[in-house]
Order: sequence, then C-alpha cells, then structure tokens
Amino acid sequence: MIQVGLLLTNKYRLLSVAAILDVFDTVNNHYENNGESPFFKINLIRSGSSANEGVSFEKYTSLSLKESGQQDLVLIPAFDGTDLSSSIHNNLEFLPWMQQQYKKGAELASFCTGAFLLAASGLLNGKSATTHVNSSHAFSSNFPDVYFKPDKVVTIDQGIYTSGGATSSFHLMLTLIHNYCSRDLAIHIAKVFAIDMNREQQSYFGTFHPAKDHGDELVVKTQLCIENAYKEAVTIEDILQQIPSSRRNIVRRFKQATGTTLIEYLQKTRIEAAKKLLEQTNFSILEIMLHSGYNDLKTFRQLFKKNSGMTPKDYRDKFKPKAA
Repeated sequence: MIQVGLLLTNKYRLLSVAAILDVFDTVNNHYENNGESPFFKINLIRSGSSANEGVSFEKYTSLSLKESGQQDLVLIPAFDGTDLSSSIHNNLEFLPWMQQQYKKGAELASFCTGAFLLAASGLLNGKSATTHVNSSHAFSSNFPDVYFKPDKVVTIDQGIYTSGGATSSFHLMLTLIHNYCSRDLAIHIAKVFAIDMNREQQSYFGTFHPAKDHGDELVVKTQLCIENAYKEAVTIEDILQQIPSSRRNIVRRFKQATGTTLIEYLQKTRIEAAKKLLEQTNFSILEIMLHSGYNDLKTFRQLFKKNSGMTPKDYRDKFKPKAA
C-alpha cells in the first residue's frame, strides 16, 4: 500500500484538500469494488504548532510530523489567501521534514500555490516547476533558482511534481494515478470527474493584474501612462517622453519593480484589453485589434497567441458566453 502524506498546512485551501481526498478516495473505492485492497493509505500530516492540530477528517489518520514516519508520496495543497510570504513563514516546520522525506526516497507533489512552500524547501532549485498563472511573477521573483514554466499545467522533475492553478490540480492527480496505478485507471478517474485530459498549458486562464504597491512612484506613473495610452498606436519612446527621468533609469527601475520590461508591459496591457473585448463584445477581430492599439493583424494574432496560448478566435470561442 502506498503511503500518501497530505500536509495540513496553516492556511491551506479547503477546496484543494477536499479535491485531493475525493480523487484518492475514488481510486481506493475502485480497487475495493474489484475485490482488492485500497491502493493508497492517506495520512494527514500536521506540524506540532499547527493551527490545524484540532482539525479532524472522518476516516483519515492524522499524524504530527514526529509521528508520521516515512511516506512514499507527499502532497502539498494550495494556500488560502493572497499573502504567500506569510503562508511560507507560518509553515516553516514542514521544510526540514519535506527535505528528509525526499532524501529518503519519497516523491513530492505541490498543487497550485503549494509550490511556494515546496520551493522554499530548496528542493525545486534547478528543477522545473509551475504554479497558479496569476502568481507567476511572485514565484519567479522569489525563487530565481527554479526552472519556472508558468504556462505548464503539470511539471515532473526528478520525483517532484507541481501543478498550475485550480482545476490543473486534477491534471496532476491524473498524472500521479497514471504513474502509480495505470493509464486505464487514470482515464476512468478522468471520466468520473469529467476532466479533459489533454490540457497542456494554462496561459489562457491568466489575467494581467500588475501590482502597483512596489513603492516606486516613478514606475507607478509610467504604468499609468501605459495603461492610459495603450489604445493609441504609440511606441514606448512616445510614452517615455512623459516621464521625468532618463530612459536608462526608468527601464532599469521598471523591470526591477514590475518584473517585466516596458514593451512587455505594453503588450500585456493591450492583450488584456483584447481579451475583455473578445469576451464581452461582438466586435470583429479587426475592430478588436484596432481598439487594442494594434494596426497589423498578423502581429496582433502572433502576440495574442504568444501571451494567451491560443488565437483570438479560439479565445472567443472558449470564453464568450453563448446566447441562450
């Protein structure tokens, strides 16, 4: 029986834990319905000072880190809330335990923003990883030694798995079931939970929400200038003429504060505007291109696909509500 340690971290996202338990329970039920023993033994692992120490889940074994013993597979759920630095700080007790588990042969898998805790352990250094697409900048900024792949739904590297946001967690679980059980069972579980198995990237789920709380007022002014002028067919040089600073200075400070270059920021702002028009209007692709600040259809389509992972038409087909 495979020993699975599911971490009950401080501030874990309840939906993440519930989904993991539901899927692994369904796998065990499949084996039992076929006259076999459950394949996975699910252990809930809590830290000694965890706020979840009194939390109990029916029929699952709850163990402290000291009681847990060696696991075969360690699962790290997503965090609830937006303060990921605080989430890591409140779960530091798990880090040496995770390092020791991996050293002794356990595989580790993080779901969505759980990748932040996994990365804080150092175990992702030099390895591929992903997380929720909207947390990409925070992740890459805090963990530069990780080979970050923000568009990926699932990554696997040397016995460590990560997944993108929300429903990407199901794709990670299908991968684990495929690797530990069989492809046939993974397909069966995909059908039970109505999961499309062939999703390979998550970039089209992302939303460009640039932070402005970085403390650099000059950069904030530049951000606002870009956001107010993106509809015009202007260049970055035109925008920089409005900023009381040398080009070299603002370029350096902008990248440092936002994690993107000025050109990338302009592109992302325009593409985000195009997404909303595709979702909310019946404008033609040409009209949307012009409203977004572009004047060349080929360039617009190339940049849109680069940023969202699909063509403007495919994006509209996927996200625009159908008329009743």
